[in-house]
Amino acid sequence: MAISDLISFFREDLFFSDFKAKTKAAALNQLTEKFVDAGIVKNKELVAEMLQRRESIGSTGIGKGIAVPHGRTTAAPNLTIAFAKMGSGIDWDSMDGNPVHLIFLVIAPPFEENNLYLPVLGRLVELLSNESNRNQLNEVSSFEEFTEILTQ
Repeated sequence: MAISDLISFFREDLFFSDFKAKTKAAALNQLTEKFVDAGIVKNKELVAEMLQRRESIGSTGIGKGIAVPHGRTTAAPNLTIAFAKMGSGIDWDSMDGNPVHLIFLVIAPPFEENNLYLPVLGRLVELLSNESNRNQLNEVSSFEEFTEILTQ
């Protein structure tokens, strides 16, 4: 799987270039609500519980201003990723202690035919390990600009 293949897991209605949240819990709640609004998830509580459990194991704040909350749930019919960019960062208990400005929320069903969950997470981390990509993502204002970064 190439980084450019990630595009198929993002949706424009789950792209937020000016996301507002004051806490990690609020961000996760609001993003979960966006999955409901988009018609992807019907059981918000199931997703919220899964994300809470995942964060209790260890923070999904991977450092450098990025969080990648993720998990599998029966409430998700397909692997889908939401993107949220916040001008003012929030505390996420990140590995490096820095606030988070970019959130990639990844949800997937418990079983997928192609078993892409771990490869997608790996490619996402690979994309985000590049400083130029992170800088561009921090400046993105449209879904089109976002997808251009993924196809570079």
